[in-house]
Amino acid sequence: MSGGWAAKELAERGLRTLVLEAGRMITPERDYLMDTPAYEFPYRGLGDPKGTAEKFKIQRRSVGFSEATKQFFVDDRELPYNTAPGTDFSWLRSRMLGGRSILWGRMTFRMSDLDFTANLRDGVGIDWPLRHADLAPWYEYVERFVGVSGEALGLDYLPDSHFLPPMQLTCAEEQVKAGLTKAYGGRRIMTIGRTAVLTQPIHGRAACHYCNSCERGCSTFSYFNSVHATLPAAMKTGRCTIRPFSIVHSLAYDDRTGKATGVRIIDANTHEAIELKAKVIFLCASTLESARILLNSATAGQPTGLGNASDQLGRNLMDHIKGAGASGRVEGLDDKTSFGRRPTGVYIPRFRNLDARSHQTDFIRGYGYQGGAGGRGPLWSSAAGTPGFGADFKRGLKHAIGGWGFSMSGFAECLPNPENRMQIDPTLKDAWGIPTLKISAKWGENELRLHKDMAEQAGEMLEAAGVKNVSINRGTPPPMGQTNHEMGAARMGRSPKTSVLNAWNQVWDAKNVFVTDGAAMVSSSCVNPSLTYMALTARAAAYAVSRLKRNEL
Repeated sequence: MSGGWAAKELAERGLRTLVLEAGRMITPERDYLMDTPAYEFPYRGLGDPKGTAEKFKIQRRSVGFSEATKQFFVDDRELPYNTAPGTDFSWLRSRMLGGRSILWGRMTFRMSDLDFTANLRDGVGIDWPLRHADLAPWYEYVERFVGVSGEALGLDYLPDSHFLPPMQLTCAEEQVKAGLTKAYGGRRIMTIGRTAVLTQPIHGRAACHYCNSCERGCSTFSYFNSVHATLPAAMKTGRCTIRPFSIVHSLAYDDRTGKATGVRIIDANTHEAIELKAKVIFLCASTLESARILLNSATAGQPTGLGNASDQLGRNLMDHIKGAGASGRVEGLDDKTSFGRRPTGVYIPRFRNLDARSHQTDFIRGYGYQGGAGGRGPLWSSAAGTPGFGADFKRGLKHAIGGWGFSMSGFAECLPNPENRMQIDPTLKDAWGIPTLKISAKWGENELRLHKDMAEQAGEMLEAAGVKNVSINRGTPPPMGQTNHEMGAARMGRSPKTSVLNAWNQVWDAKNVFVTDGAAMVSSSCVNPSLTYMALTARAAAYAVSRLKRNEL
């Protein structure tokens, strides 16, 4: 996600740019299986439990993992890691051009000053070195290129983006929305999900045609990812080169100048060690990989890792806690059905701890819900386990109509905690001989209280909105990492004594190294973070080029 943006911005601003990709190139015609019917898969789309048991032992925990998408995930046997006793962490990874941007959920939100001031207000962690006003021009800059569809609400705690026209709510969602508005007097809002999927063509990419197999790729380039959008823009300049199968081992650093001199890589195919020179380096390898590279870049002057004078490198690992919610039946719409497969759901913004009226004594911060209505239509998916075959059976499935259902599930903020950390494992290495990680992270008491509250409130809200047969999901939350929103480990800050990066995502102790992925995050908010990574990257790239041209890097 941020790597594509770094390549685009650095190349368009005049720098000869080399993109190091640890995995292979992506060929949409070969790799995107969005139009492949279930009967063409060896296991009819249900997957091979024996075949994935070891190879994808961790990766198959991902909500996006399936028989149609397994080619996008790494082989866990090649990339082992350890976790501390009594903890678990799902390190979900892809090594291919485009990385996470191929697999992301595309929900796209700005962070607000409620988020940027949260640590300062609550006395948790450290203060962000910037505010929404600093990032607002860069949010709009990337939104105009990405294409974000959504509804403007005018909320100061969920700032509006530069929107393309929103997708429509279904009739069942409209009914639940009206029920919530009536029950809570506008203090709890439902809107269509803000998503990086086009509702009108821009930049040569087509509008979505609602086939909804987005996790398999998008042959019309309607959803944003690096392969469709930012990397082609970078290549168009003639100044960008992509080198696949280049696994970054560490950075080369000169203690005398205080600058990195280049990047040490391992060729994934030949296992050859190579060192490449560079004047400016952007680390956009994803949260844990970027921090691992810095930890593996220790020098005589920085023996615990490059940029770790504050002892904060690898600490404050965060993710969003999820899984709690509720579902039920929407009645009174049996004469209506849906058409098309909308690639987003609904969103209910945070309503806890916004002001004195919504203040909670059991926990700080808050959560938002994602969900939607469904179930009205042919019973294809629900019939997957139903015995039967033949023409009559298929006709029955095609014409059977189920009732409307509605479900919602929360995503809550995770607090920065220095004890949630990653370190270099003293003995374990990956298949290319690169020291790997030992991760120690678990949910804190505040996250567990948020999880409990978002289950109870989901049930209360659906009941209040008139949904019937409401079932509350209070289940045990999945381990950290499983939401795919890992953040922290190389946080920004106002002082080199308490942070790894300054306000421009620049490593305090290596001024020509920038980290602009999730590792830079100081707090996690409760909204999906990718748009913030993109805005930070574009802002940092502009800063880096301006300083380089003034010989200040």
